[in-house]
Amino acid sequence: MLSKRNVLLLKIVLFLFALNFLMLFLYFTSHSKQSSLPSSQTLPNSHSNHLFNGHNDHFLKPWPILPSYLPWSRGSPPPSRSCEAYFGNGFSDRQDLLTAANHGADGWFRCFHSDTLRSSVCEGGRIRMDPGRVRMSKGGERLEDVIGRKEEEELPKFEDGAFEVDGGPGLRGVPRRLAGDEFLDRYVPRNGIAMHTMRGLLESAQVVGSTHFDCPKWVEEPTLLVTRFEYANLFHTITDWYSAYVSSRVTGLPNRPNVVFVDGHCMSPMEETWKALFSGIRYAKNFSGPVCFRHAILSPLGYETALFKGLSEEINCNGASAQDLWQNPDDQKTARLSEFGEMIRASFGFHLNRHRVEKPVSGYNVLFVRREDYLAHPRHGGKVESRLSNEQEVFDSLNNWASNHHACKVNLVNGLFAHMSMKEQVRAIQDASVIIGAHGAGLTHIVSALPKTVILEIISSYYRRPHFALIARWKGLEYHAINLAGSHANPKTVIDNLSNIMRSLGC
Repeated sequence: MLSKRNVLLLKIVLFLFALNFLMLFLYFTSHSKQSSLPSSQTLPNSHSNHLFNGHNDHFLKPWPILPSYLPWSRGSPPPSRSCEAYFGNGFSDRQDLLTAANHGADGWFRCFHSDTLRSSVCEGGRIRMDPGRVRMSKGGERLEDVIGRKEEEELPKFEDGAFEVDGGPGLRGVPRRLAGDEFLDRYVPRNGIAMHTMRGLLESAQVVGSTHFDCPKWVEEPTLLVTRFEYANLFHTITDWYSAYVSSRVTGLPNRPNVVFVDGHCMSPMEETWKALFSGIRYAKNFSGPVCFRHAILSPLGYETALFKGLSEEINCNGASAQDLWQNPDDQKTARLSEFGEMIRASFGFHLNRHRVEKPVSGYNVLFVRREDYLAHPRHGGKVESRLSNEQEVFDSLNNWASNHHACKVNLVNGLFAHMSMKEQVRAIQDASVIIGAHGAGLTHIVSALPKTVILEIISSYYRRPHFALIARWKGLEYHAINLAGSHANPKTVIDNLSNIMRSLGC
């Protein structure tokens, strides 16, 4: 007969097996559901146009299996200002601007509004974009070819009819606006953004009759329309990536969509991650003429994400594991940033280890994220503002300390991110037990850090902002700060802080 202890162990094993089976079942069922598109949006097997990255536009990447994934669809909307409302699917107020009335043969358009974020994810079908009616630079050029170009040349200004939606054969006469000012003020407010490009796009959008809806080219697969502002800055780009990811999940896309940049920025190293995360990218002005989308999704601006809003308003959330939240739901905890970080790592083909080995055989990697001079965008002089005036001295001191640290093996990694591909940067973050750096956009990579990574930020008194303390908190990472009087750090102070962290890791 089995002892009571063995019976208890057997019950625990069976419970864990059942729980994992249930999680996998929910994951696959939620991924198998498309958003409830009108019947016109069943995608026909028409000719392929090879419009994105030279790929067949019918080829879309599948979503990877993410250990921190939790279903994005739920029976009731999350409470206002809860963690799920900020970081997940708080876009619960659906507003239909146009429905397909002719047995699914016409266009449609709707928005999902979040009262918490004060923004909307919008989507529609049978939408025509005319790049000739969008005034901006071409975009996608080499940086070296557009030195000195002004930012206002790169941001889109929409003429009436830049975007059109098929209103069906019954619509005759002059085109009408898709969204009026009252609707836009309520569901796509400016939120203090001087040039709100998503709102500008919707202001230009018109509903036209089928006889005037001419489409020489079709994009058959779901496509995100994205406008970027500070496109060469990693922090702001991660807000764009997150907004695009959330928009894809909110609209229930079964696969990773294509992306069209509705801006005229030149190429940047960030495109490597855009291409990894999504199925394909293209610049709006790179289309030779008008193009129509069977299904287009308008992604909110990065400024409207919780990652950015948290800099100016209190977001009372703490990171937790998806398993903990599945068993014990808590409106003040979230696993969404961990899910997103896993999405980035999976997109680059990295294995998604849930837990770090407690005592790595090859030693503990301590990543020092450096700030280097590099040419970021056409208006940039190539010099990066120093946030740590004696950075090299601090690095050399840490390197000497690590070389003589005998309690365990410590590998000090020189994080020269400006000279590394995005994939190499993410790999360095993933492999790190401790991440050190002066306040700077490169630290935003901690969204991809593993659960037990420790963050040590060196903060100049001239630039004290909460970006990385917040991200660490929202991911549930241990965070420490060294606040400087000025921009000069005492190397011994940094070493003492790191020594304490290493002891807490068992080193």
